[in-house]
Amino acid sequence: MRAIWKGSISFGLVNIPIALYPATMKEELKFRLLRKSDLSPVNYKRVAEKDGKEVPWDQIVKGYEYEKGKFVVLKEEDFERVDLEATQTVDIQDFVHVDEIDPMFFYKPYYLEPQKGGDKAYALLRDALKDSKKVGIAKVVIKTREYLAGVKPEDGALVLELMHFADELADTEKLHVPKKAEVGKREMNMAKSLIESMSAKWDPKKYHDEYREALMEVIEEKVEAGGKEIEEKPKPKRQPTKVIDLVSVLQQSLKETQGARKGSTTKRRTKHMQPEKEAA
Repeated sequence: MRAIWKGSISFGLVNIPIALYPATMKEELKFRLLRKSDLSPVNYKRVAEKDGKEVPWDQIVKGYEYEKGKFVVLKEEDFERVDLEATQTVDIQDFVHVDEIDPMFFYKPYYLEPQKGGDKAYALLRDALKDSKKVGIAKVVIKTREYLAGVKPEDGALVLELMHFADELADTEKLHVPKKAEVGKREMNMAKSLIESMSAKWDPKKYHDEYREALMEVIEEKVEAGGKEIEEKPKPKRQPTKVIDLVSVLQQSLKETQGARKGSTTKRRTKHMQPEKEAA
């Protein structure tokens, strides 16, 4: 795995050389656009708006539109002129208790790996953050953008998790959500019972991208069928819950959930109780 960025973590007078690695992998199915008649791949061309002519890569520059139709060109040197030191530093500005930060602010994690000479300071920061339950709030420039980020311990490593700035989060006041709804005691108790009956220990391996798996099945079926159309299977339709029907829906949900849990437990017990087959 290659580092996507190298620099250092800075807080107070402490400086830790680090390398930045992606902490997540997104497996997306990639599709090509094809011409329908002969399935020839369709390519994109870089075409100038002014005359419709194709533009080679060596004639393309980056520009910022400061007024409608007016641009200023930015070269690589211009990006490098913007606080060169900051582009190589995860500059921790504050340490904040983890419980004070709304999870909505976090959105993309990266692993931080200490570089030569940084092991001791790296371990010190990691363990101090873990013991104090604090997150280092930092500014970091990656490529051509400055990010807000949290530095926090995770499974023996330090993680840099990119964060939204406050003005990037949409205001919930603009949503049409009920401020206060009249909920009956019976409904509330049943809702809590349903939540309790569906409660489980967090196991991330339990959850899969079912849409991707189902789509791969469709692709494999079409490959086996030589690209021919395959018969569509009927899909069960979910009926929306009616407000007047809420109690009965909660009751039915509880009944089904408890039945499913009981059936799963019985199945496991039966499996363990089955006598072993005699060796042939």
